Formats: sequence, structure tokens, C-alpha cells
Amino acid sequence: MAGKRVVVVGAGPGGLAAALLLAQAGLEVQVVERLDRVGGRNSALEADGFRFDRGPTFFLYPRILQEIFAALGRDLFEEVAMVRLDPQYKLIFGAGGELLCTPNLLRMQSEIARLCPEDAPRLHNFMQENRAKLKGFAPILESPMEGWLDLFRWEVLRLLPMLRPWHAVDQDLRRYFSDPRVRLAFSFQSKYLGMSPFQCPSLFTILSFLEYEHGVFHPMGGCAAVCERMEQIAREMGVQFALGEEVEEVLCQGRRAHGVRTRSGSYWADALVINADFARAMTRLVPSSLRKRWSDHKIASRKFSCSTFMLYLGVQGSFPEIAHHTIYISHDYAGNLRDITRDYKLTADPSFYVQNASITDPSLAPPGHSALYCLFPVPHLHESIDWRSHKESFRKLALEQLKKIGLPDLAERIVTEQVFTPLDWEAMEVFRGATFSMAHNLGQMLHLRPHNRFEELDGVYLVGGGTHPGSGLPVIFSSARISSMLLCQDMGVKIDWAPPLGFKPRRQEVLR
Repeated sequence: MAGKRVVVVGAGPGGLAAALLLAQAGLEVQVVERLDRVGGRNSALEADGFRFDRGPTFFLYPRILQEIFAALGRDLFEEVAMVRLDPQYKLIFGAGGELLCTPNLLRMQSEIARLCPEDAPRLHNFMQENRAKLKGFAPILESPMEGWLDLFRWEVLRLLPMLRPWHAVDQDLRRYFSDPRVRLAFSFQSKYLGMSPFQCPSLFTILSFLEYEHGVFHPMGGCAAVCERMEQIAREMGVQFALGEEVEEVLCQGRRAHGVRTRSGSYWADALVINADFARAMTRLVPSSLRKRWSDHKIASRKFSCSTFMLYLGVQGSFPEIAHHTIYISHDYAGNLRDITRDYKLTADPSFYVQNASITDPSLAPPGHSALYCLFPVPHLHESIDWRSHKESFRKLALEQLKKIGLPDLAERIVTEQVFTPLDWEAMEVFRGATFSMAHNLGQMLHLRPHNRFEELDGVYLVGGGTHPGSGLPVIFSSARISSMLLCQDMGVKIDWAPPLGFKPRRQEVLR
């Protein structure tokens, strides 16, 4: 397909994965990225010899990215050094008790028994049922959902008794675990989607299952190192990169997109892949008049995820007693979540997460120092919270909260520090600072999310957390593969990599 050209807007994980697959299919690929490095929200922050992941720190379910690398004739685990963590993380409950979560299920049963002996043997049933749930639903998460007909396929309908969409995650977990702390251990993962386990659809019990079945990994150099290696491979394959170049407009003729304009000029293409935050990109780059289903008004009416308050702290000393991943769960977790998702206010005892990756990966900090990543879920931007006036007071609260996991004197140890509020995420082109994009409620899942083959503009394909299947690195990589397959199908491009599970192309003859 010489001469067929694709422009990828955004060099986040999804954009990079799409660039690799499309280049492998023989297309000319140009990536245009606003930041001066790849990764987007998955890029690295570096200062004074410290290195932090800006966003995701859990690397889960590597299968999809493994398959994308295999399509290039490469092995993910040979290209990127990774460590499987055991324990995966430590949970500290404000209501009392701790849980050291391990992928060794016999040890995990013993850990659960310390909190609730009768819940421990039910771990086996939880794993067994969610193994079947993932097996049944994975083909749906890895194929396009473009309308009601896709929803009413037999492959979807037969899963309803197992999925119980009328249940939230916490409700579903009550069938296994009576202790609310144990349920939280298997439901806090809904925060990966920016949602409450009391609202998140029960499908997403598979998130905690994935951790125990497939592992929690640390890529050496952080999750950003995965994107950096993808960039290197893409350049070797001939992909062109324009870094530090912000797209200002999608260029259209009628309802067909033909390229993008930046301050430096225009990039013309036969197709566009948009990997920017969906809501932000559409409201900034495409006139609302061209968008009927996703007009500015309709985007504004959607439900969006929470945001995060971030402390990236380079500190003196090491903390071997602090786990690689530690999650503190508020004494009133349900109240904390209501404050975040319904009442839009800050909590006196907020839940939080700390990554102390230096104990696994000394490259992240100078000798004798540690790189601490501290994340506090907070409401997305709302008129009730003025972050310009709350930033410093919440920072002080955050440092007080960190004492609850054994970090009592951080303020005196700080060598370098970066603070991110929802305003900073908005400045990173994240709509309303909602770091996990649109919420994943039943009204915004599957065909009700923006489609991978964007339904409003011809020649536009979407990847990332704002489209189907949703947020989180594994499903973002899945979105890249779905969209790449659709693009190749529409352009009549033959591919030599395997389609996603359950993918049913409209024209089988273009595959070989």
C-alpha cells in the first residue's frame, strides 16, 4: 500500500501501539505529539536524578501488548525488562487491619483468614467464576461495538447471567466475601477506571482477578519505559515523529478528515488515528457543527471519572519497610467516594496510594534516595473546589495522611517535588481534569462509548481510554488493535498479524 498515509495524533500508549501495527501493515505513519516526549499521561517526569511515572504505575495483563509485539516479530519481555511483584501490594484499612496481597493463592487465603476466616476458602470460587467471566467477555472487549446489534449478539446475551449488569462490583462480591475489608481488597481496582465499587458495573470484578491470575508487573525504568521502547521500535520501522508539536485543528472536507494543522504546518493523510483525550480533542479540534452525536453540549452532559491529586516526591533515604505499592483505604471509604463522585468536596481522611518503586528499581533515584509517587483520588474539576486556594492545604493534609502508612517525616526529607492538581491535568489536555476519561457506567460502555471507527467523521479512528473498550493500559492497547484492524479493513490493506479475539471484519478477503 505504498503511498497510503496515516497521521496518529498523540503518542500515548494507544497511539504508539497503533503506529506499530499500522507500520507493520505497510502504511506510512506520522505521529504528532504535543509533549516533547512520548507516553502522554504514561510519560516520565524527571528532575534532579529522580524519575517518576506521570500516570499508570501498575502494569497488568501483558497478554495484549505481548501479542502486539509478537505481530512485529518481537518478544515484549525481551524488549522491556519486567519484574513480577510478590507481594503485589499492601492494603492498610483506616477501619483497622492490613492485607499483604500475594499472587500465591494459598498464602492469600491465609492473609484473608487473618481478617475473616470464613471468607478465606471463598477465594477459590471467586477466581473460578471470574476466570470464566474473562474468558467469555474478552472477545467482546477485543472487538468493535458499533451499535445495538453488536450488543444483542448471542455471544453477549449468553453472558448476562454471569455478568449480572444489574449489580455493582461491591454487590457482586457479597456473594463471596462477608467482611467489607475483604470486599474492598477485590474492588478498590474500580479506581483504575476512576469509579466507585458501589457504582461500577459488576463486570469489573475481573480487574482484581487479572492481578492474581496474570500478575502485577514493574517495568524497569517505570511504565514510561514501555512507551519509550515502543517509540524506539517504531522509529526503526520507519514511523516519523513530530514531538513538541501541538495539533490545533483536524482538517476536513465535508465530513471526511484529511489531516491536521499545527503551528508548524499541516500533515495530510488518508486516515487519522486520534489518541488524545476524546472529550478534550473533540471540543478543541473539531467544530461542534460536524458532531451530531458528540456535540459540545452532549459531551458536557456525559459522566466523567474522578481526578487525582499527585505528589511526586524525591526524598532522602530508603524505605524497605514500605511495599512497592501501598493503598490506604479511608475509615469511611463509602463516604470518601461519595465526596469524590457525587458531592464534589474534599475529605478529611482521604484514601490514597503510594508507589515506593525504588525498592525494586534503584535506577529511579540517586543512591541513598527514593522516588515516591503519591496519588489521592479527588473530584474532577467542579465549581465547588478552587484548587488555586486548596492546593497548599491539601498538600499538607496529604503529608499528614502519609504518616498512616509509616512515612512520618517526609517534609524534612524532600529533595525535589512536583504537585499536580486537577487544574494541572486539565493543562495536560484532560477534559475537566478527569484522569480516567468518561466514567464506565452502563450508559457509557460498549457501543455507548465513542466508537473505534469514529461515527461522526469519515477516516477517523479513536484509541485510548475515551473510546471502547475503556480506560487502563490493557484495554487501551486493545483499543489500538481494534482501531488498527478497522482502519486496515476500510483501506483494503492486507495484514499479517492476527486479529483480536472475536473480531468479525466486514470484508474477510482483506485478511490473509
